[in-house]
Amino acid sequence: MNKKAFRLVIVSFAVITLSALASCGGKQQPQQAPAPEIATITVATGNSELNRTYPATIKGKADIDIRPQVTGFITKVHVDEGQKVRKGQLLFTLDQVQYQAAVDQAQAAVKVAETAVATAQLTTNNKKSLFEKNIISEYEYKLSENSLAQAEAQLAQANANLVNARKNLSYTMVTAPSNGVVGSIPNRVGALASPSMAQPLTTVSDNSQIYAYFSLTEKDILRLTNNGAISLDEAIAAMPAVKLRLADGNLYGLSGKIATVSGVIDQNTGAASVRAAFDNPAGMLRSGSTGAVVIPYTENDVVIIPQKATFEIQDKKYVYLVNDSNKTESYPIEVFEINDGLEYIVTNGLKAGDKIVIEGVGTTVKDGLTIKPIDKTANK
Repeated sequence: MNKKAFRLVIVSFAVITLSALASCGGKQQPQQAPAPEIATITVATGNSELNRTYPATIKGKADIDIRPQVTGFITKVHVDEGQKVRKGQLLFTLDQVQYQAAVDQAQAAVKVAETAVATAQLTTNNKKSLFEKNIISEYEYKLSENSLAQAEAQLAQANANLVNARKNLSYTMVTAPSNGVVGSIPNRVGALASPSMAQPLTTVSDNSQIYAYFSLTEKDILRLTNNGAISLDEAIAAMPAVKLRLADGNLYGLSGKIATVSGVIDQNTGAASVRAAFDNPAGMLRSGSTGAVVIPYTENDVVIIPQKATFEIQDKKYVYLVNDSNKTESYPIEVFEINDGLEYIVTNGLKAGDKIVIEGVGTTVKDGLTIKPIDKTANK
C-alpha cells in the first residue's frame, strides 16, 4: 500500500471514531425512578375502649320447679303458660276426697281421745280422794294416774294426726312459692300427679331480675386480679357495668353488674362460672334465653395503630418502621389480645414518635424500600 492510501485509511478511521464518540456523548443517561409516595402515621398514645363478648345463658332470679307434695289426680288448672302469678296464688288443685276423709277421721279420733282423757281425769280425781281417806292403796291410785297419762298421750297423737291430715289436704292446693311467670304445663286435668313424677307440674320463674351465666378463663381471672395483686372480690367490685347482647344482636336497654365468680376452676373447661345480674322490670327477658355478656375494657395512655399497618410472619406481628433516611424496616410488635377489628393496642415494640407505614403493607412495601412518606396521622 502506498503512503497516500495509508493516510486515507487513517483519516477514515479517525472520522468514524469521532463520529461514534460524538454519538455516544449525545445520548442522555437513564434517570433513577422517584421514590413512591406511601402513607404513614406518627405513632402516638391515646385511650381505647374495647369490648369482649362472652356467650351467656339467661336464667331467672329463681326458677322453681313446682311439684306436688301428695299424690292425686289433677282436678283443676288455675293458670296458663306464660301467665304472671303472685306468691301464694293457686296454680293447681288435686283430688281432695281422700285427704278430706283423712281429716274427718282424724277429727273423730281427737274427739274420742278427748273423751278418754276426760274419763281418765274423773277416775284419777276419784281415786285420789279415796287414797287420801286411806280407802284404796297407793298402787291403785298410781294405776289411775298412769291411765290418765296414757289417755293424754293418745290425745296428743290424735291431734298430731289431725295436723298431718290437714297439711296433706292443704297440699292438694298447689300454690306459687314466689312471684314470677308460669312455664310450660305438661300435665292437665285428669293426669296423676305425685312427688316422684319425672316432670314438674310447671316452673315458676322469678324474672324481676335475671342472671346471665358465662365463663371466664383462668387467664381472664388473673388479668382481673392483676396477677393476684388484688383479691377477686375487689376486682369484681371495681369492674364496670356490663351490657347484654340479645339473640337478635341488639343490646338490652339496661346495664348489669358482675355479681359473682365461682371459686372453682372447672377441670374440663379451664374456666370459672360467672354471674351477671340485670334488672328486668318489664319482664322482657325470660329464663332459658341466650345472649352474650359484653364487658368493656378501658386502656389509657397506650399506643394504638391501625390493623392494616401490620403483617404476620409465623404468628408474629410486624410493622414497617420508617427511619431517618425514609427507608422501611420491618419490626416485630406485641399487641393486646382484645381488639375491635380495626385497631391494635401495642404492648411492646413501638413508642410515641415512631413513624410507620399504613399503606401497601405486605404488597408493595418491602423491607429496605426508600419511600416518600405522606403523613396521614390526622386521618388514621
